[in-house]
Order: sequence, then C-alpha cells, then structure tokens
Amino acid sequence: MESFDSESAPLPRNMIENSMFEEEPDVVDLAKEFPSYPIDSDDVVYEPRSSRLLVRGLGENDLDEDEEDYESSARLLGMSFMNRNSSQRSAASSYIRQQPSGWCSMPSAWTMVVGVLILVLVASMIMVIYFLPGCTFTRDGCKKTMDTVYPVSTSGELFPWTELRLPVSVHPVHYNISLHPNLTSMTFQGSVSIIVQVLQVTKKIVLHSSDMKIISATFEGKEVKILEYKPWQQIAIKFPDDLKKGQYVLNINYTANFSSSYDGFYNSSYVDTTGAKRVLAATQFEPLAARKAFPCFDEPGFKSTFLIKITREPKYISLSNMPKAKTSNLSNGLQEDEFEKSVNMSTYLVAFIVAEFSSVSKNVSKTMVSVYAVPDKKDQVHYALETAGKLLDFYNTFFEIDYPLSKLDLVAIPDFLAGAMENWGLITFRETTLLVGNHSSHIDKQLVTCVIAHELAHQWFGNLVTMRWWNDLWLNEGFATYMQYTSIETVFPELDIDTEFLSIRFRALAKDALNSSHPVSTVVSTPEQVEEMFDSVSYEKGASILLMLNGTLTGEEFRKGVIEYLQKYTFRNTESEDLWNSLSQIMNTWTVQKGFPLVSVKRNGTQVTLTQEHFHLNSENTKDSLWHIPLTYVNDSCSALSSCKQVFHLKDKTATLKLPAQVKWLKFNYRSDGFYIVHYDEEGWRVLNEALSVDVNILPREDRAALINNIFALSRLGKVPFRQVLNLMEYIRNETETAPLTEALFQLAQIYRLLDKRSELNLVSRMKSYIFEHFGSLMDSQSWEQENSVSKITLRSALLEIACSLNRHNCTTQAKLIFDQWLASNKTNQIPSDLMTTVFKVAAQTEDGWTTLLDMYKYSNYDTEKRKTLEALASTQDVKKIILILQKSLDGSVIETHEFPFVINTICKNLPGYLYTWYFVKENWDKIIQKFPVGSYAIQSIIMSTTSQFSTKTHLVEAQNFFSSLGDRGSQMRIVQEAIETIKLNMLWLENNLNTLQNWL
Repeated sequence: MESFDSESAPLPRNMIENSMFEEEPDVVDLAKEFPSYPIDSDDVVYEPRSSRLLVRGLGENDLDEDEEDYESSARLLGMSFMNRNSSQRSAASSYIRQQPSGWCSMPSAWTMVVGVLILVLVASMIMVIYFLPGCTFTRDGCKKTMDTVYPVSTSGELFPWTELRLPVSVHPVHYNISLHPNLTSMTFQGSVSIIVQVLQVTKKIVLHSSDMKIISATFEGKEVKILEYKPWQQIAIKFPDDLKKGQYVLNINYTANFSSSYDGFYNSSYVDTTGAKRVLAATQFEPLAARKAFPCFDEPGFKSTFLIKITREPKYISLSNMPKAKTSNLSNGLQEDEFEKSVNMSTYLVAFIVAEFSSVSKNVSKTMVSVYAVPDKKDQVHYALETAGKLLDFYNTFFEIDYPLSKLDLVAIPDFLAGAMENWGLITFRETTLLVGNHSSHIDKQLVTCVIAHELAHQWFGNLVTMRWWNDLWLNEGFATYMQYTSIETVFPELDIDTEFLSIRFRALAKDALNSSHPVSTVVSTPEQVEEMFDSVSYEKGASILLMLNGTLTGEEFRKGVIEYLQKYTFRNTESEDLWNSLSQIMNTWTVQKGFPLVSVKRNGTQVTLTQEHFHLNSENTKDSLWHIPLTYVNDSCSALSSCKQVFHLKDKTATLKLPAQVKWLKFNYRSDGFYIVHYDEEGWRVLNEALSVDVNILPREDRAALINNIFALSRLGKVPFRQVLNLMEYIRNETETAPLTEALFQLAQIYRLLDKRSELNLVSRMKSYIFEHFGSLMDSQSWEQENSVSKITLRSALLEIACSLNRHNCTTQAKLIFDQWLASNKTNQIPSDLMTTVFKVAAQTEDGWTTLLDMYKYSNYDTEKRKTLEALASTQDVKKIILILQKSLDGSVIETHEFPFVINTICKNLPGYLYTWYFVKENWDKIIQKFPVGSYAIQSIIMSTTSQFSTKTHLVEAQNFFSSLGDRGSQMRIVQEAIETIKLNMLWLENNLNTLQNWL
C-alpha cells in the first residue's frame, strides 16, 4: 500500500473485578487488549454471580488439545484486582461490634508493633499463596496448573478463545462470497461459504467478523450458533465433540451497513460535471478490514482462494480481483456478476467495486491492462495505461516470473484515503496518484509513475510472496519502495528519480534517529500496532537497506537472490530470515534493532580509526548497538565515478584502515547509498570543506547533499557546533545541482519555521536575510516559463516556494502578475503546473484571490490542479478562513475528508494557523478518530504536523497532558512518543544554539 502524502495505542482494557478473599471470583467481560474503538459502558456487562465461573483451573496433566491452545493466552491476559464495591463495604459495616459508651482501652506501643508485624506476616503469606501463578499446594509442594480466563461473548456465553491472533488449528482453503450492495440504502447483504481444513483436532472454529449482523450459520449443513466477541472482532463456533482432521464447509449469511470510514466495504460519492451526485462502493481491506465485508480468517498467513459474486443494478459495473466469468440476469431486474476463482492470496488483497466507471485497455505480455475512472475524467487515464504497460514488462523480465493473472485493473477512486492499494489484479488509487491531465507537469507525472511502479512491484512482493505477519511488513513495503525507484531509473530515466530517492532516505534517517523509532522487523500484537507499522521505517528504511545491500553485492548477485526468494516462496508466506537466506546474512542487524550507526572517522597519518555507535538524538533510556556496516568510501585521487568506490566491512565497535600516504581526504558512504551518518574529525571536515570551495564537482551531487544532511544532523546531536554547519554552507553559493541545494533549503527552512513559531523576531529576520544572501540570486534567476527537465523543475519549485513564502519582492510580484494574467485570459493562459502552488499561494493571501480559488476548487475536474488549489487555500493567514477550511475538511463538505491530514499539514507551516490547528485537533479528537483509525498513517501525520514545531516547556506540558488524557483513544501510540521526543529535542537545540545564531547570522 502506498501511504497517502501530506504524512500504538495499547488497546482499551476491560476490567476483571475480583476480590482475593472471595471463594468465587467476581469477573466481568475481559480483554487485556482489543481494537482501537473504546468500549461503551453498555458493553461491560456484570454477570449474575451464578454465571461468573469464568476461571477454570486445570491440572498439569488435564489439558486437552483445545485447552492447550488457550495456555499461551494466560500470559497475555491480566487481572486487575479491586476492592469490593461500596454496597459490599456497607453491608460489612453492619457487623461491626458496638462498644459500650465511654469504654476505651489503649494498647501499649509494644503490643501495637507486635500486632502490626503479625498482620504484615499473615497478609504477606496470603498474597504469596494467592498470587503465586499456576500453583496448587499438595503434599509434594507446588503443583503447576493453568488458569485460563475466557471472555464473555455478546450472548453471555463464554467465548472459546483468548488471543488477538487466531488459532492455527483451522485454516481456510476456499471462500465462495456473494454480495448484494444497495447504493440507495447504503447497506449490503452477503453470504460466505468457507471450506476449512482442520489441521489439529479441535472443538472450536474462530475467525474474524466486524460490524455485521449474522442472520444464520450452518456447519456441514447443520445449523450452528455463532458466538461473537466484539472487542477483538472475532466470532466462534463451539462443538460438543472433537472435529477430526479434514475438510468441512461453514456457511454464514449476514447483513451490514457500508463502512463510515475509509476501510472495509465503504460507499463514496462525487458530483459530476452536470451537478448530479453519483455514488459508488469500493473496498480497502489492508490491514484489518476484510472482516468488515465478509466473515473470514483475516490474517495474512491464512492464504486461500476466492470466488466472488456481486449483485448490482444494470447501470453499474462491478470489478473484482479476477476477470469476470459471466453475468446473469435476475428476475428482480438486477444482474449478478460472477468472477473467476482467484489464485491463493491473503484476505487483505481481496477487492471489489460497484460504480459507474469508464475505462481504456491494452494487452501487455498476455495481460489485459485497464485503467478505470469516472466518465468525466476518461481523458486523463492514458498516461497511466502506457506507464503501467511499460512497468509490467520491466517487472516480468526483472523477476523472471510473469505476472500470474490474465488481467490488471488500475482504478481511480474519487474518495480514497491511501495513496493506492495493491489489491491483486484490481489496484485502487487516489485520483491524484493515477490521473494525468493535458497540462500536468513532469513532476506530476513523476508522482503518478512512482505510485504505479510501487503498486505493480507489490504484485510480486506482497501478493505473490507475502509476509507471514505484520511485524515483517517491510518485506512488502520496503521492497515495493526499493523496486519503484529501481524500475523508474531504468524505464523512465528522464524523471530523475535518484534525487527523490535520496531525499526520502534523508527523511527516514531523521525519523529513525529518535528513541521512539522501532526495528524494521518488530513485535506487533494489537490493531493499533499493526496500523503504526505503515511508516517511514517499513517503507523508506526498508528500501534503504536493500539499496545498501545491492551496492555491496557484486554483479547480478542481488537480482539473483531476489529471484531465488520469489521462486522458492511463490504463493506462500515468509519472514525476514527467509529473505536473508536468499540474499545475505550481513543485513540481519539492520532489521532486528532500531536506529542506525554513526561512524566516526579519525585520521592519523596513513592510519584511519573507524568507530561505530548508535546515532541517538535523545540519550534517555538508550542502549548501544553494533551493526555489520558495509562502509563505502572514495578519496581525492578518484571520487566521482562508481569505479572509485571501495568497501570496508565494519563489524566491531572499532577498526583501523590503512591509506596510501598521498591521500589528502576521504569521503565515506559513497553517494549516500548506506543507511548511516558519518562524522569526521576537525581536520577531516576542514579538508572536505576546502576541496568543495575549490571545485564543487570534486564529489558527486549525492555526496554533497549527504555532507549537508549529515552536518545538520550532527549539529542536532551536539557533535559539531552550529558554527561549523554555517562554515560548510558557505560553499553553497557555488552549488548548481538540485540535490544539495534542495537539501540545504529544507534544513534551513526547518530552522526558520522553528524560530518563527517561537516568535524570535530578530532571529527570524536574520535567518531570512541569511537565506536570501545564499540563495537570493538563484531565486531571482529562475524562469517562470514551461520547463521540461525534472531536475530543473524540482529546484525551481523549491526555490520559488520559499522565496514567495518569505515575501521576496521579485517572487511575489511575478506570482501576482501571472495569476492576474491567467484570470484575465479566462484561465487559458497556462500557468506551468509546477509553479501553480506557488502562484496560488500568493493569490490566496488576498480576499478576492482566496474566494476565486475556493470556487475553482469546488468545480475543478483536474485533481492535480485541485490539490494545488487546496494547498493554497490552506496557506491563508486569515484565521477565519483557517477555521472554515478545517471544519469543511473534517466534516467532508466542500473538501473531501480524506484531505484533512493534508490540510492540517499545510496550515501548520504558517504562524497564524499552527496554534489554532492544535486546539482544533484537541477539541475534535473524537470526531477525528471516528474517521481515521487510531495509529493509522493519517493520525500519525496529524499529530506530527500539529506538534513538531513546538519548542517551549508550556507546549511540552500541554502536549503531554492532552495525550495522556486520551487513554485508550490514543495515549500509547508510538507517534505520541515521537511527538513528545521531538518537542524536547527542539527545546534542547534552541537552548544550545540560540546564542550561536545570534552571533553568526
């Protein structure tokens, strides 16, 4: 899945009420952890005492197969012990003996001490006996037992399973799914027939179901009762007798409403060019939402085949993963589409759509490739069709495994949260990531190409071979990210994708430098933790370590290893270890521990001492780690060509490297292909700086960008003074390449915004002057005409956007002129697409301009233009307009709700909006998490956008108080830890560098 661009909570807990002095436990519905929505008070049902026998003690030799399944769950489930309720205490108080009036006896001090000691001793013995787990005291001592605590189902019966993960004793083999979506009532009816394979003798079948009403169920033709445990979105069937190994058939009929969020089977709508409202239904199942459309074993490891039938009105079409086998006319005037039986795949890849769409198609390598969109936008699908065809050819050749389906559909959904979703044979996209208009720029095409390349790569990495569980999500997303850049570099070299890949590696380093980061492969249990895995560590860091490995292996070794991996595990599930067995074990340290190394380089004559340590921006609660680092380096005698690269494997804390005497300087991490940061001693930085001042081309552009990125990171770490950063930046006046210039602009803009939000007015003014002094002439020299070079467009966009946002006169004047000419020509005088955002942002600062842009947004038929218009609207400095746009994007009126995180991100870049947005998010938190799941990429983006520029103690305390108040609504999300850590680091950096900035700017 491609995360949307802008960019765990422990689950709520039911309480087990108990008193250690009662013979029979007071127990209510329990779950140590369950999905992100909070439990209503009505969901917590206190059972009568006669039905509270929920704890079953089992002797060591008394566990049958089913009960053994429960054994590990006892470690997961915990008990909270509470005092008796007030009524119990009141009742007890009536038995207190009444002493005669005036009677009193004061014990001696010695008596009191002895009494207290006896009480403590007795209480301690009781506590030890009570809390000692799994013991029954016999003549032989402590005999181990197991107390398994079962949840209570909605019917009041005990639910036979106690874990979030499903039991492995039963696997699905095949699903027959029939659906009838009603796009008038916004409901759907469904039936599913599941052929299951019982692998171990059992008395239960447990699977997933969420937000649906089950009408009936049969097992092997006999009616059975379905038990449901809503907190874990599980249903179960209990059997009086053992189910023997073999295949069985489970049938379930049900009804449900369309999902009100962007997952599951949800309804969407749009307004066509005639003003008519059109409705459609689409799916988004990754990671945990197939269970909202049909009862299923909703974990990636339960692969199966699927046969899907959809009943619809004749005016609609239906699409699913596989080609349509036939269409039948029904007696009620409806039609039923039946699709071919699918290949073996995970539930999260199942997809279906019912809509009024148009398409174009072409045959590519025996596969029918089609692109679908709403009819009004059918002229915008041709670029995607040509691009998908070329990339499909590339992947078929590269992997030496042909795409296994006979059709591949790419569908633009008008209301879609993620950037795209790799459903096998039916890839869904946002309109902005698939459609390309006549006036789209090369940057727009680069985005569309990237997303298509990513999703097509998933057809092999993720679909053909799938991670066993979400802890190894990087096997899907890291590989798809890496392959998107690899494929585009080969098939579309004109898109200059290397610069983009370098930039996202820098951003991944910044996130992974925090204590709140996580290993690429990490423990994942709860639904929120699953959602949180969709982050830059799984995507960009995963891709980065694959790039580093490819740069270390020789010739075709990497590709051969990838092919071996795919061929060995086709239609199967894997773990990280399986990949390394096919490639190289040297990378294992990069996936099992979080963060990355800082390599320090100290030279003494011909000897270079190399030392690695964990790059920790925050030293709280940290431990050092060691990596196997394939260090690459060049020197002054040969530095610009790939053939100059040398490799040294740093496996230990410290190592030494011998150099020829004539070497003047060294540059480690050639082209920044390695996922680590390098720190040179004072002399090492000096000679590199000196070399750049003489000839900027002495190093490749990627290395120059890396030096800038690394020295800013080292300043944030406290390894170098900020004065040294400014010394390196002096060379930038002679820089002409996009990668180093845009990285320098990014780093300086971050500092500018931090100072701006602190209202350090004097320093803000001086930072602006510093930026203009170093980049002003380059800003003023930019052309405002059409440009075809992606590299030049990228640089121009970055320079002019910052210039106009800082109110550089030349920039704002030209932008206003272009906007006025565009309006005067009735919008026929084209604005270069890459400059549209900058021009519109300047126009949005006036009342008339903002109103004009709002009208444009409402009626625009070109989604890339529409999103640039929205970004301009959200950049207003007018608080009333900020309030309006926040409200309209959250409630989905005028602005689609899926754009809300993007709106938040844009508003927070400016001083007037960022504080109000923070208050808006706090006040509307419950509404927000109804629309976006706790832990999701959308929530991550919202939290970081609103807090990442805080740098005061007041804001730190405010953020801590707010997030801690959320409880099960998000307080334990990893992104909350990241937000708090970022605020603290901002405070520390400003504390350490304000004086330097005042003295040196």
